[in-house]
Amino acid sequence: MIGFLAGRVARAGVTLLLVLVVTFAGARISGNPFDYLYDDGLTAEQRAELSAEFGLDRPLPAQFAAYVGALATGNFGVSIAQRRPVLDLYAEALPSTLVLAVSAFALTLAVGLPLGVLAAVRRGRFWGGVAMGVAFLGYAMPHFVLAIILVLVFGLALSWLPSVGGDTPWHYVLPTVTLAAGLVASVVRFLRGEMLEVMGQDHVRTARATGLSGPRVLWGHVARNAALPVLTIVGLQLNGLINGSLIIETVFALPGIGQTFVGAVQVRDYPVLQFGVMAYALVVVVINLGVDALYAVADPRIRRGGATRMAEA
Repeated sequence: MIGFLAGRVARAGVTLLLVLVVTFAGARISGNPFDYLYDDGLTAEQRAELSAEFGLDRPLPAQFAAYVGALATGNFGVSIAQRRPVLDLYAEALPSTLVLAVSAFALTLAVGLPLGVLAAVRRGRFWGGVAMGVAFLGYAMPHFVLAIILVLVFGLALSWLPSVGGDTPWHYVLPTVTLAAGLVASVVRFLRGEMLEVMGQDHVRTARATGLSGPRVLWGHVARNAALPVLTIVGLQLNGLINGSLIIETVFALPGIGQTFVGAVQVRDYPVLQFGVMAYALVVVVINLGVDALYAVADPRIRRGGATRMAEA
């Protein structure tokens, strides 16, 4: 188990290092922040003074070494646009993003899992078709299209819910539904497929032949054996929450991490941009490590297989 996880951690470390290098170089290739922050232009003296203030007057290798050294001490830099610590900006935006992500994830599980079971158990019947119809609709409709429809219907036409800002819990209803829609569709389709595959296996037919009731077969044999693959899709949904929140927060003007990150991209605010990418990569890596650990705990064959491959290598 330890060797299995150690290999995954080593790969994660290499991934984060590559992300760090690519992000640092890509941010600087994309343009100079002073060109976006000062529309009226700067004199040569003003540009030189600002470059020296933020350490942008040094060669790229020296800038990178200084950046890595600062990261090692827990210094994530100061925003070029707002002249505030980067960590403070993201700390202020984090609660709004957490509310959106947790709400969307809870809605995904509360709706996706029952619909997935319903689509498998009632395959070829009316309610099974309804469940798959909901999944297809959520899967086919892009986030921004659904967001616009919800805003037009519930925000403007009916005036039931606010569609801009994040001042009250009601401001999160439309963004939560928008973000969860595609995730629900993925869970329903994946869970239905896994359950149908398990339902066709010999041990399930044997359990039915011995006279076990339908619910006991469903939950004791089908759901239990389909649970392991579902861990993967649930873990991927967490990554999807992060990706989707960037779009959703921008559409609904939520004061979250997505808004902070998009604003940094627009003005090439290097420190804010770099921290956002690295934080995103770290979260994705941690989620994937968590899913791998759950897999290893749930199915010992996985960690034994991983150890065998490492030994052969």
